[in-house]
Amino acid sequence: MENKIKIVFATGNAHKLHEINEISKGSGVEFILPPKGFDPEENGTTFEQNSYIKAKEASRLSKMISLADDSGLCVEALNGEPGIFSARYAPTPQARIDKLLANLAESGNRRAKFVCAMTLVDESGNILTQQIGECHGKIAKNQSGTNGFGYDPVFLIDGYDGLTLADMSEEQKNKISHRFNALNKIITYIQENLRV
Repeated sequence: MENKIKIVFATGNAHKLHEINEISKGSGVEFILPPKGFDPEENGTTFEQNSYIKAKEASRLSKMISLADDSGLCVEALNGEPGIFSARYAPTPQARIDKLLANLAESGNRRAKFVCAMTLVDESGNILTQQIGECHGKIAKNQSGTNGFGYDPVFLIDGYDGLTLADMSEEQKNKISHRFNALNKIITYIQENLRV
């Protein structure tokens, strides 16, 4: 069996780590959680800055090559909100969805996109590559589906005839998501540049 490259994935979210490893199956790369004590302050003003802050902190703690993502929902009619504040838009996942739907109640434009910025750093925290992935769609008027997390139950994907991300199986979602699009570019970089 081939030796896998182990890379720290800068998250405390086990669901996100599982999703990343599902997407990268067969690539020769395995992602692992950062050491205890990983709790960086995400004070950047862009997805790219926040992903770099997390990756740099993970590499500092682990002394390993580290990858971080920062992602969120950008809604056209709300000038790109909630954006980098997607996870802090309201206190609970349901409250975030309720606030989003309330803020869009009067709007005819429901276009939105999920954005994922990923930053890969070396053992010393220097940037190796940064990549962006996007998933385009619109915000539904009502929630649907039980899979996924965050805003998935109200995000209708372009080209999928009324399906929200939460209506899809994890396997379907992992083939089209913003995280999939960004991670594919990162894995290509790893395979081309970091092979032992």
